[in-house]
Amino acid sequence: MKRYTGRGRWYRPVTGTVAAVLAVGGCSSSSGSATSHAAATSASPSGAASTAAGARDTALWHKWGLTPLPAPPQPPADKPVKLSATGAVPVLTHLPTSQKVVFITVDDGQEKDPKFVEMMRDLKIPITMFLMNDAIKPDYAYFRPLQALGNHIQNHTLHHPAMSTIPLARQKEEVCGDQKILTKEYGTAPLLFRPPYGAYNNNTKIAVGECGPRAIVWWRESMQIRNMQYQAGDKRLHDGDIILAHFRGPSELKGATMTQMFANLLRRIQEQGFTVARLEDYIQSPVG
Repeated sequence: MKRYTGRGRWYRPVTGTVAAVLAVGGCSSSSGSATSHAAATSASPSGAASTAAGARDTALWHKWGLTPLPAPPQPPADKPVKLSATGAVPVLTHLPTSQKVVFITVDDGQEKDPKFVEMMRDLKIPITMFLMNDAIKPDYAYFRPLQALGNHIQNHTLHHPAMSTIPLARQKEEVCGDQKILTKEYGTAPLLFRPPYGAYNNNTKIAVGECGPRAIVWWRESMQIRNMQYQAGDKRLHDGDIILAHFRGPSELKGATMTQMFANLLRRIQEQGFTVARLEDYIQSPVG
């Protein structure tokens, strides 16, 4: 498998603004229609409430220039990945499932766009955040509203080194240091680790295992600005693929915003007939 170098091909940035909110509503053409609608609403209040909620959700997606993705299926009761409390940590590039779902992971934390938090509140798309301390320490609080939406925070080192180029002792400092800070700031010890640039070796597995996370998470696709880069030769999404994105802003996205990049990612997922599920819902934490 080709390793990601962090210098992937870039695409022409999105221009213009994201589409404005589409108005939802209407008016009846006669009093009879209004009476009929009122009677139906009275007869089925739960149905009317559901319709109204659906209209609100659709309007929120339209606000970002998008059409709603299907709700993800119920995650399997028998998790396809079961992690052990001891022993060698596995490396995950995808999760085995026959469901038409993919998993979005967002790395680093340099860009802290309030609009992205607003977007996540509106769309309720699950993401997994792999946060690096150098990037997030100017504003740890930015990520708490994203965490409050149910999104998990995972380990991505203190300083973002290429792990395979540094000795075991340094690797342990990077993983254990980030583990300690993330646990303190966000109240939960990370279960997963992502190596910067995707670079790891056997010492990385040792360091990760000794510092707390129980799996290394890689990816099969990486989001650029308008499109994804694919590891697979068919350049298609597959069931259970893990997608890499980053907290990036206009300076790194050639003028595009974080929300524009993320909207493009959702479009690419939708075009291929997939929806987004939560990575951690398909992973069983160690028991005991």
